[in-house]
Amino acid sequence: MIGILLSALALASGCLSQKPPSPLDSNLDGYRWVATQIEYPSGEPPASDDLIGMEAPRSISDSSQVEYWDLTLQEAIRLALYHSRVMLDLGGTVLRVPESVPTSFGPAVQETDPQYGVQAALSAFDASLSSSLFFENTDRRVNNRFVGNLGYFQQDFDINQTQITKRSATGSQFTVRQYVDFDKNNNLGNEFPGGVWNVYYEGEVRHPLLQGGGLEFNRIAGPGAQPGVFNGVLIARIRTDVSLADFQAGLRDLVSNVENAYWDLYFAYRNLDTRIKARDTALDTWRRVNALYRAGRRGGEAEKEAQAREQYFRFEEDVQNALAGRPLEGTRTNNGSSPGTFRGIPGVYINERNLRLLLGLKANDTRLIRPADEPPVSPVAFEWNTIAREALVQREELRRQRWVIKARELEWHAAKNYLLPNLDVVGRYRFRGFGEDLLDPSGEGKQRFDNAYMDLTSGDFQEWQAGLEFSVPIGYRQGHAGVRNAELRLTQARSVLREQERQVIHNLSNAISDLDRSYAVLQTDINRLMAAGHQLAALQAAYEADKADFYVVLDAQRRYAEAEDRYYQSRVEYALALRNVYFEKGNLLDYCGVELAEGPWPEKADRDAAEREHSRLAPAPVDYRFRPPVIVSDGPRGSAGTRGLPVDTVPPPTPQVKPNHR
Repeated sequence: MIGILLSALALASGCLSQKPPSPLDSNLDGYRWVATQIEYPSGEPPASDDLIGMEAPRSISDSSQVEYWDLTLQEAIRLALYHSRVMLDLGGTVLRVPESVPTSFGPAVQETDPQYGVQAALSAFDASLSSSLFFENTDRRVNNRFVGNLGYFQQDFDINQTQITKRSATGSQFTVRQYVDFDKNNNLGNEFPGGVWNVYYEGEVRHPLLQGGGLEFNRIAGPGAQPGVFNGVLIARIRTDVSLADFQAGLRDLVSNVENAYWDLYFAYRNLDTRIKARDTALDTWRRVNALYRAGRRGGEAEKEAQAREQYFRFEEDVQNALAGRPLEGTRTNNGSSPGTFRGIPGVYINERNLRLLLGLKANDTRLIRPADEPPVSPVAFEWNTIAREALVQREELRRQRWVIKARELEWHAAKNYLLPNLDVVGRYRFRGFGEDLLDPSGEGKQRFDNAYMDLTSGDFQEWQAGLEFSVPIGYRQGHAGVRNAELRLTQARSVLREQERQVIHNLSNAISDLDRSYAVLQTDINRLMAAGHQLAALQAAYEADKADFYVVLDAQRRYAEAEDRYYQSRVEYALALRNVYFEKGNLLDYCGVELAEGPWPEKADRDAAEREHSRLAPAPVDYRFRPPVIVSDGPRGSAGTRGLPVDTVPPPTPQVKPNHR
């Protein structure tokens, strides 16, 4: 039995195959470590000196003297516009999604896009020069004794071809071509054994009669376009208009966020004042009760002293939070409403840094910004039908979507062109020259084919070609799909516009309602503050006359602090509610005194343009269309550049430093 088992083991081991070692079995730990290690790009320094060398942030433990900078809202907006090439917000979008942050370079980037910009679309109609030069040597045996020297063929062949091609706005293509070749071979029947030159000049015209032809199609799709891919001048210009709408919306949001941060800081100062007064009142009350407690007199019981002390430290905590603040989300765009809903986050230092961030200033400075403006308190009324029409016309998002719809309409119109067959008319005309030499300046009086250019100028050899080229896809599958896709995209864009209009009216309705609410609440809070003040004064007088309980006085102090805090919060809410109405109806920039205009052109550019216009002859009007072109734009609406207003570079406002009054 043991022998049988040993035999089986021997056979089994003999059947096992030995797997050869694989290069993949080697240790790759070193490669993995190198491939996944974190590296830093070279070239750009990690930070600039002005960021590293700035002052330390101000904190509640800092006892240095405060120098205030009283800043108006208009000055804050001017500073933000002067410094902000990137339209920042307080949500950290520039760190999380930097590609989505609008900048002042956006329209220029789109305009100069080498693939989808206006200049890229116009470049398809620029003339192009191409040239080729080749040298060829042939040495072979051919199956023909009459070729070469009894079937042994040897040849030196040089060829040069140069052409200029220009495409017109109607889709026609014009080409002027020069062709030169030198042919030297060993054919026994050659008239010139040393080689000959062939030269011809050729003009070619190709015009699409059906698909790809017409001024309108080429302005929309561009020459050589494919179904679904449109990059004509009109589409490229609409892309620029869309980028301008995005830029204006980003600028509007920046101005809105600056105003949000400005009134946040205003409320933070008022909240700090309220908390300081409440703390000082609580401290005075505690000192009185503590004196009675130490003297063992009536009114100085231990529980009263502890409660007065607790209220003092409660207000002291509020003062510390009102001064420093916590990094919470404050008032910013799209935090409940499009322009921003007031949050009322306390903290002078943190709100001041938020405002500095939006203004493009250093985060920390020896001066502390203090709002110099007061929120408006006068009632403002709007006529609903008027502002509703303004919102539907002026909102940046709606104008952007209307440009998208205009592009979709043009694309749909151009897509129908692909349901036509390709039918091109082609014409060529050629002058030929032949000679033993290419050019001989002293060729007068010599034999006829002395040089090729002299023979070319004689005009003896002329050739022409004219005809039609036709092709058609059976069934037009791609063309029908392109038209259907363009129709769906157009319907989709119109549906989006409809919902955007409904959303704009919805937001405007909320803004009008909130404006009325905030003004009514402001009047109520004024009365509440007055009542709380009268109550506190009466209870303090009654307490000093030993006619009121101590706990009622403490509660009245808290009520007065809350009423005063709520009063200033209502004032800011009304200011932002008024701002929100202008935001929702699309003229916030006008409300804040901001105008958009193109910057001044260099003087040389103006002079060159004037000289070119003066030297240009008025061309005769040629109508290549069967119908007038579609109207793409009605022109700008009420911008500074269109009203002939001067465009000046506004310097940043000079900070006004005032002494500390606190």
